[in-house]
Amino acid sequence: MSGYFDAAAGLPLSAAGRQALLAALDDGWADPSRLYGAARRARLLLDGARESVAASLAVRPDEVSFTPSGTLAAHLAVLGTLAGRAAVGGHVVQSAVEHSCVLSATEHAAADVSTVAVDAVGRVDAPAFGAALRPDTALACLISASHEVGTVQPVAAVAAACHEARVPLLVDAAQSVGRVSVPAGWSLLTASARKWGGPTGVGVLVVRTGTRWRSPLPPDEREGGRVPGAPSLPLVLSAAVALESALTEADAEQARLRRLVDRLREQIPRTVPDVEVVGDPADRLPHLMTFSCLYLDGESLLSALDREGFAVSSGSSCTASTLEPSHVLAAMGALTSGNIRVSLSRETTEQDVDRFLSVLPGVVAGLRRDAGADDL
Repeated sequence: MSGYFDAAAGLPLSAAGRQALLAALDDGWADPSRLYGAARRARLLLDGARESVAASLAVRPDEVSFTPSGTLAAHLAVLGTLAGRAAVGGHVVQSAVEHSCVLSATEHAAADVSTVAVDAVGRVDAPAFGAALRPDTALACLISASHEVGTVQPVAAVAAACHEARVPLLVDAAQSVGRVSVPAGWSLLTASARKWGGPTGVGVLVVRTGTRWRSPLPPDEREGGRVPGAPSLPLVLSAAVALESALTEADAEQARLRRLVDRLREQIPRTVPDVEVVGDPADRLPHLMTFSCLYLDGESLLSALDREGFAVSSGSSCTASTLEPSHVLAAMGALTSGNIRVSLSRETTEQDVDRFLSVLPGVVAGLRRDAGADDL
């Protein structure tokens, strides 16, 4: 789909991932916990996939567990750490721009939460984050980079403050893994395979050795005791191969996408009146941007662009089905209506961007005219 501009929500399965998936359907069907030949073969494949993902993330294989989704990985990271560190306390420090899966997990746990504000580009202040840590802080949460506006967070500085305070740091790296590196120093990391071109149905939970973590679910010996049930081996293999493939071409591909996003950031305000481009213009993820159009609502703009063949996102990227106002934009003090997130993929060409830039001014002008706002 040439007009697919919602890569932040997920990518089509990559060619390498598809090939691995099809092969694994024939070779990886058996239960890897059994002892007969087909099961031993499946175990070797599962171990190989875990080692591959661990190498890609520069961690130990026994620190990696596979989950059915990135959302579940985040829930287990939060709830498991709070359970494991209950003797320390129930205090959590989190940024105001965390993904909703993290926010919902801390809310579900009825944690005592301190939320660290962000500036106008959506970045937390590392000293302020460190100052929020307390003796009873059981967990700190900081997204690696904003899933809505692309701003990169000061993970290294926050990790150093957490290390000094002896507080584990959870990093939601869903938008970073497979694209850009995540600074070291964290204790837990979560990611989602569909964000890097792997299959839907695979999340990754990394718990570094020495981090106190206890499963909030009934005990199960699989996946290091962290995730009950056997993972889907074909999907896991596909995810591992897709991640290897994404990392092989990451530098060149992200440089290409950054150039395309730079064009969008530069040209949209020039050709469309009353537009605000949000997020850090430089220290950001290479593949996405968000802009807001005055006098319009996001739903009408999304629908109009869809009719022109462009798939984009509007509202909170966590709750796009209800088009709720973005808590990320609200935390930044930015417009929360008429916003559109554009996120590009390996399938996006310069011609796709050219067409989007040619279509957008007319779409916005027509919607404003229909709304009686064209002369405001």
